Amino acid sequence: MPVPLSNDRVRFMRQLAQQLIPQRSDAPASVSHLVKEMCGIQAQDAPAAALAIRARSVDLLAADVEHALMQERSIVRTWGPRGTLHLLATEDLGWLLTLLGPAFVAGDRRRRAELGLDEDTCARGIRIIHDVLASRGPLTRAEIVEQLAARGMLIEGQARPHLLARAALEGVICFGPDRGAEPTYVLLSDWIDYSHMKPSLSETAAYTELTRRYLNAYGPAALVDQAAWSGLPLSKIRTAWQHIMDQLLEVEIASSPAWMLKENAARLDEPPSDSPIVRLLPRFDIYLLGYQNRDLSVPPQYAKRINAGGGMLHPAVLVDGYTVGTWRSKREKNHLNIAIEPFDSLTPEPLPGIEAEVKDIARFLETEVGSYIIRA
Repeated sequence: MPVPLSNDRVRFMRQLAQQLIPQRSDAPASVSHLVKEMCGIQAQDAPAAALAIRARSVDLLAADVEHALMQERSIVRTWGPRGTLHLLATEDLGWLLTLLGPAFVAGDRRRRAELGLDEDTCARGIRIIHDVLASRGPLTRAEIVEQLAARGMLIEGQARPHLLARAALEGVICFGPDRGAEPTYVLLSDWIDYSHMKPSLSETAAYTELTRRYLNAYGPAALVDQAAWSGLPLSKIRTAWQHIMDQLLEVEIASSPAWMLKENAARLDEPPSDSPIVRLLPRFDIYLLGYQNRDLSVPPQYAKRINAGGGMLHPAVLVDGYTVGTWRSKREKNHLNIAIEPFDSLTPEPLPGIEAEVKDIARFLETEVGSYIIRA
């Protein structure tokens, strides 16, 4: 029989899965380990991606994220789940790109054609990008477009990011070092040591691995949740779930079936915290992107305060897994100003946790708190 779960218990278990409940230890997890455990961190906004790692770690700094990305290169910024920019663990790139790349390249074919990027044009463009990056090193998007034009290939507007995304999904390029505020692109083969990557998996094995990873980081969840999170075909995901059904425990969320890994069954009995669990989540946080809808984590009447439309997802004030407001920050030269904007009046209980989060964000960014206000 399915184990019935209250909404509070589901939120608590998902916070455990997402490592949003503080777990202090003598040896904090590395950046790459955390990114691997989450099966990627949304990274269209690079500073927000670093703050997502802060919310799931103890004692790490933004400088540690930068070191993992630029010096260790144990994580890579490239296109991942849903065909959006992610931080991915370098060791996972082999099987993840083999799984995600063909699916998203095929799914975007019609849009590329509308932009003048037929298959021959894409192949030619990617060859040029490869040769230019091989000889000239890191280049910005504008510089790559300029080099394409110099070789007789003029692309404009949205065709530019679509061509770069395809090159990345085919494992040709990834993001390299920023040049000021502008990111650059590099050849993946120049940027990372392929010996650090796990070998590619068969499609069946890759879908199965992705399902285990998803349920470990997001469970309890339903099959449609994984499909929404990954952007992959529901039929393929259903088959993967069937392959590991003997490893899954069925639960019930709001009278609907959901599943989790049996190996995580202890989360069912984990005692709740004595005090509210407060987290200031950044824009595009994966806790709010991991499911088909956000009804369990965002009050429906305030949903547009988090996502007014399109792809923008605002920073969220999370109390016990439930969004109670938004927040904004502005970094000055030597300090950080943060404003909390609650949906309703806050009770006194979460206030110490909010203040602790504000201080921890400043610690993570290695600056001081300038001003901290809670707007009425």
